[in-house]
Amino acid sequence: MNKKNKKMNVRTITMTGLFGALSAVLMMFSFNVPLMPSFIKMDFSELPALIAAFAMGPLSGVMVCLVKNLINVMFSTTGGVGEFSNFVLGCAFVIPAGVIYKKNKSKRSALIGSIVGDVFMAVFSVFSNYFVVYPVYSMFMPMKAIVGMYHEIYSGIDNLLQALIIFNMPFTFIKGLFSIVITFIIYKHISPIIKGTSR
Repeated sequence: MNKKNKKMNVRTITMTGLFGALSAVLMMFSFNVPLMPSFIKMDFSELPALIAAFAMGPLSGVMVCLVKNLINVMFSTTGGVGEFSNFVLGCAFVIPAGVIYKKNKSKRSALIGSIVGDVFMAVFSVFSNYFVVYPVYSMFMPMKAIVGMYHEIYSGIDNLLQALIIFNMPFTFIKGLFSIVITFIIYKHISPIIKGTSR
């Protein structure tokens, strides 16, 4: 390995760690949103992972998601299940985006990759929540009460699957969309700094 490649690898590891820490902080600053149950929070913690996936490759994006959740698991109220789900969904978002962009580094491919990843993350969230996250939550709060919180917002909700499709899936997609929009606004300006090519 020549000195240039070694320097790039060290920089990639360093920047990935920094982005992971930033992502963890953003995850801590979550907040409630209208028309969603109080236990569902909005945050922008996927933003650094998406930027990392574009600037340094999909593996870097995955590692940002991992670092973020390893930090936040220390404060977990779900025994790590929520963080595991967040990690899986984050990977579902950044891997398609990073892979598609890596094959053809253009704004168009970045947009296509981001949207593909966002849709995949939103759809996959239904399954991860239905089979993993909410069964764990039901150990602390009866499933009837959980569904009831959705029912209070929209009376047409009769079961968990309906709630996840009508509420959680669009919410997850919109959450990813915010990260996409912000990334497209700032990426061109910060990419040289991340890669160490700024003068």
